[in-house]
This record gives sequence, structure tokens and C-alpha cells, in this order.
Amino acid sequence: MILELADIRIHPGQQAAFDEAIERGLKTVISHAKGFEGFKVNKGIESPERYILQIFWATLEDHTIGFRQSPAFADWRAIVGPFFASPPVVEHFELVCKSD
Repeated sequence: MILELADIRIHPGQQAAFDEAIERGLKTVISHAKGFEGFKVNKGIESPERYILQIFWATLEDHTIGFRQSPAFADWRAIVGPFFASPPVVEHFELVCKSD
């Protein structure tokens, strides 16, 4: 399993609208992508315009090729992109260990 971690900064004052948009985009677009295995979204307390999006993929290629190079990526960005104050910083991680 691969973890995609996206550090997202949105425009001030847009939190409520972004909360709705990111949930809608995840449930209507990303959740239908090949290799999608789940997601988590956290909002900053000290920095309320900062969000950490975690998406779990079966393989790296499911995200970087299967999703990012598909029309679904444009659909996703149309939903959440207008809120971005800057492009998200995205990195991928492999699981080393976890608690039971």
C-alpha cells in the first residue's frame, strides 16, 4: 500500500466551502479510481487554512499514472482547485510498520 500525502493551503475564510468540496471530490471522483483504498483529511488547528490529505493507493502507479493521467484528475481539480492558495505539496510513502 502507498500513502499519498498532500499538504494543501487554501484561501483564508474558505474553510466551510472547502470542507464540503474536498469531501465531495473524494467521494464522487477519487474513490472510483483504480487502486484507491481509502482517505483521511485533517484540518489545521493553529493554521486553519492548512489541510493534510492522505490517500491510500494499492500501487504508486495507481496514483501517478492511473489517476493523475486520467480525465478524473481534471474533474477532481475542478472541484478543489479553486480553493488552493498555492499548489499542494504531494509526496508518496511506503508503510514500514503499524500498530494493530
